[in-house]
Amino acid sequence: VCVCNATYCDTLDPVVLPARGTYVKYESSKAGKRLERSEGSFQRSLQAPDLILTVDTTQRYQRVKGFGGSVTDAVAINALSLPEGAQDHLLRSYFSEEGLEYNLVRLPMASCDFSLHAYTYDDVPYDYELTHFSLRDEDTKLKAGGRREQALAMSKQPVSLIASPWTSPAWMKTSESYVGKGTLKGQAGDKYHKTWANYFVRFLDEYGKHNLTFWAVTAENEPSAGLINNYPFQCLGFTAEQQRDFIARDLGPALANSSHRVQLIILDDNRLHLPHWAKVVLEDEEAARYVHGIGIHWYLDFIGPIQDTVVPTHELFPDYYILATEASIGAHFWERDVILGCWDRGNQYSHSILMNLNHFVAGWIDWNLALDLEGGPNWVKNYVDSPVIVDSSEGIFYKQPMFYHMGHFSKFIPKGSQRVGLVASKESKKTDLEYTAFLRPDGAVVVVILNR
Repeated sequence: VCVCNATYCDTLDPVVLPARGTYVKYESSKAGKRLERSEGSFQRSLQAPDLILTVDTTQRYQRVKGFGGSVTDAVAINALSLPEGAQDHLLRSYFSEEGLEYNLVRLPMASCDFSLHAYTYDDVPYDYELTHFSLRDEDTKLKAGGRREQALAMSKQPVSLIASPWTSPAWMKTSESYVGKGTLKGQAGDKYHKTWANYFVRFLDEYGKHNLTFWAVTAENEPSAGLINNYPFQCLGFTAEQQRDFIARDLGPALANSSHRVQLIILDDNRLHLPHWAKVVLEDEEAARYVHGIGIHWYLDFIGPIQDTVVPTHELFPDYYILATEASIGAHFWERDVILGCWDRGNQYSHSILMNLNHFVAGWIDWNLALDLEGGPNWVKNYVDSPVIVDSSEGIFYKQPMFYHMGHFSKFIPKGSQRVGLVASKESKKTDLEYTAFLRPDGAVVVVILNR
C-alpha cells in the first residue's frame, strides 16, 4: 500500500503521448511498481518473441463511457474525517491529472447499507404531493456540500454523475419497511408509482439547487433484492415486468416531462438476469423509448458467464450501452472484509474490467471510493474492501493495489475511446495473459495487459 497524509501523497504525471515510432509503458507489479513509466522505440527484433499481440484498428467495437467509483454516505464520512490536506490528496488521487482521472461517480438516492442509518427524503406517511421532500444532512453537508466543488474542479474532463435509489419511503411499500421483501404498493400508473416517479424528479431538482446535474439515473439498485425474504438492508423489489410497466407508465414520462435531460439505466443488478431482463423491458416500445442503457453488478458473475448474459444482450439490443455499475470485494460471506495491500484483489478488479471491456461493456464503476479500516461504516455491518482505506485516528489513508489496477484503465482509456481488434499470435491459455486495445479520441492506441 501507499500511505498518504496531509503533507505527502504519491502522484502520477499527466499522460504525455509518445512521439511517432516510440511507445510509453506503465507497469504495476506485486513487487512494488506502481504505474511506473518507461519509454522505448519500436524495432523489428532478430529473434521472434514468444507471443505477438497485433492491434487491428479496422475492427471497431463499443465506445467507452468511462470509469469511476461511488460516493456513499460512508465515503463522505471517511473523506471528511481526514485533515484538510489529506482530503485534498484523496480527491486529487481519484480525479486529477496526477491521479486516476475518474469521470463517472455513482451516488445513492438517500440511504443504502453504507449509511449510518436508514432514511429516505420523504418519510412522512402518505405525502403523495411530496410536500415534505427534503435532502438530508448526509446530502447537504456530506455528498453535495463538503469538497465536491474541488473534486469536480480538479478533473480536466467533466465528471458524469449517476443516481441510484435503494428504497422508497416505507409508506409506499407493501412491507411498510425499508428492508426485507417488498415492492411498491398497487401497480404501475397508480398514485404510489406516480409519487415514486416524481420523487426521482424532486431529487434531481434539489441536487440541481446545489449545482449538481446528473447524467443518468438507474431505475432501481438491485431490484431483485426486494424479492428476497428477510433481505437485510434497503431494497425495493421489481420483477422485469414490473420495471417495464413502471418505466412505461410512470418513471419514463415523469423524467421526460421534467426539466432534466437525464439518461435512464435499467437492471442495475447482477448480469445473470440477462438477457431476460433486457428482453422484457426493451421489447416493449412504450418502455424502451425512455431507456438509454443497461447496468450490471459483478457479485454473481461466477454463475452468470458473460457469453450467456451480456453478449446476447448486446447482440439483441446494440443501441443500448451496457455499463458495469457496481463491484466490490469482501461482500461474500467467505471473503475477509479488508485485506490491506492485497495484490490479488487488484488482479480481480483488472480481470473483471478486461472481461467486461472485451464483451461490449462501455465502462466500469467501483463501489465505495474510500472506507475505514473495518470496511465501513455500514449500518448492517456489511463491510467490504475498497481501493482506498482511511485511518482517521492517524489522519492518513492507504492506496491499495486495487487503486492502481483501476488506474491502468481510467487514466489511459478516456471517454469516447473505441475498442479495436487485438489478436494474439497464439492461444493465450498457455500464457495467462488477458488484454484489450482501444483507440483514443486523440488518435493514440492503448493496450492494457494483465499477467496474473
